[in-house]
Amino acid sequence: MDDGLDIVDWVHFEKSRAELGPGFIRILSYFREDGAKSVMAIEQAMHEQDTVALVIPAHTLKGESRQFGAEPLAEVAEKIETVARFCIETHRFPDELVPDVVELRRLWSRTIELFDKATNPLQSRAAPGGFGRKVANQGFGRI
Repeated sequence: MDDGLDIVDWVHFEKSRAELGPGFIRILSYFREDGAKSVMAIEQAMHEQDTVALVIPAHTLKGESRQFGAEPLAEVAEKIETVARFCIETHRFPDELVPDVVELRRLWSRTIELFDKATNPLQSRAAPGGFGRKVANQGFGRI
């Protein structure tokens, strides 16, 4: 089973959930909206070869990801931010970031999928074996 341990630090996630209390779901929804905008802005900046436009969305995504324990996502965003800042000073476009931007999209999608699974009771209930005893050989039409 893929529990997302390599993508989300669940201890940190649950700590944030406890600290934020009733506002957690609302703040997580802001992360979803802002993060999606940041990822799209980074992709657009790469397509337009606009190094300056990479910095702010990468910086924003880095900080917000860390708030929820999405460290791999934060690390890729931080790399994009750091390399872009360096390239601004050296007056060149960071072509070497293309694989990182591709990885950013993959990590973003997987992170949101895991967050949804952790916070949406309907998704977690629908998971096989998600409630009660685990029965190994049971399925529709099987005894």
